[in-house]
Amino acid sequence: MHASDSPPDTPDSAFRAWLRRFPKTETHLHIEGAVPYELLHAWRPEEFPPAPSFQRPEHHFASFADFDRVLLRHALAWFTSVDRYHEAAKAIFARRFAESVRYLETSFHLPMCGVLGVPGPVIIEAIRSAAPAGMEVRVFAGMLRTDYAGSLRPIIDDLGNWDTLAGVDLHGDEAEPTQPWTAAVWQRLRAAGKMTKAHAGEFDGAARVREAIEVLGVTRVAHGVRAIEDPAVVALARDRGVTFDVCPISNLRLRVAPSWSEHPLPALLRAGVRCTVSTDDPLVFGNTLTDEYEGLFREARLPASDLIRCLKAGWDVALISEAERRERLAAIDHLAASTPHPGVESAGLVSFAT
Repeated sequence: MHASDSPPDTPDSAFRAWLRRFPKTETHLHIEGAVPYELLHAWRPEEFPPAPSFQRPEHHFASFADFDRVLLRHALAWFTSVDRYHEAAKAIFARRFAESVRYLETSFHLPMCGVLGVPGPVIIEAIRSAAPAGMEVRVFAGMLRTDYAGSLRPIIDDLGNWDTLAGVDLHGDEAEPTQPWTAAVWQRLRAAGKMTKAHAGEFDGAARVREAIEVLGVTRVAHGVRAIEDPAVVALARDRGVTFDVCPISNLRLRVAPSWSEHPLPALLRAGVRCTVSTDDPLVFGNTLTDEYEGLFREARLPASDLIRCLKAGWDVALISEAERRERLAAIDHLAASTPHPGVESAGLVSFAT
């Protein structure tokens, strides 16, 4: 390693410098839940004061409803036009680009088409056009489990014709049952070439992960961590090559996992389940992707080799060409082999694992 490449002296900056070298993905990010709070504060400082208490690391939400109330209050205040989507996305993507994120999957809340009175592809273009050079962005339509019963039905039936739509995601409160329409719609959209995802195994148990895999037919589960409660479901996810797009800090702040040391991600990796790492709703949690990886390393004691597995997992499932996938994975392997990693004593780097 060249002297100019040596990590800084402090443990925190050394880890972050090591992590920044790797090309990253983020695959579980809600655009409305990711608008930087600083935009809100600059826009209406009297309504959105600096340093909100809900972003503090020690803050825990009492319930999904408590979290949802805070998220909606802030997100709905901002997203009043298509231009606001572009402005927010530009700030969101710039922050992730600085963390070496080079591929990103984000969802927008499909009911916003009705709220704004604009076609979904217009929102998608506003988001995609905000991506900086060197970052690929894929946009998903997120919907609630009840949305097909209302005015969104014709929009949902037309999603397969939206050329710029990467896929769909089922989200919202898991207290709501998954309705019968979902499996048929998800199958139809896959036939149209769209990627299908579902939130499961967050506020409900392993049975919802099984449902997502066996009934909805997804290979991408947002969260999925409570699959750990049933070894048979863990084996199902592993054997079918399902990927869990995990957001550890979200899980902690929403009390899905009681602590870093008890977070299921390390056990899922040991069981052979592919897991990516993302931030979910940083507007509410005040987290960065670097925070997620650093917490896994320092608090969950995930070894650097498993951090690399998570980094590579994002590229394994990215909606990119096979040639680019091979290139990105090879770059990570090269960096992992040539760059001393945290926790291992090496020339120019002192061990700082605690």
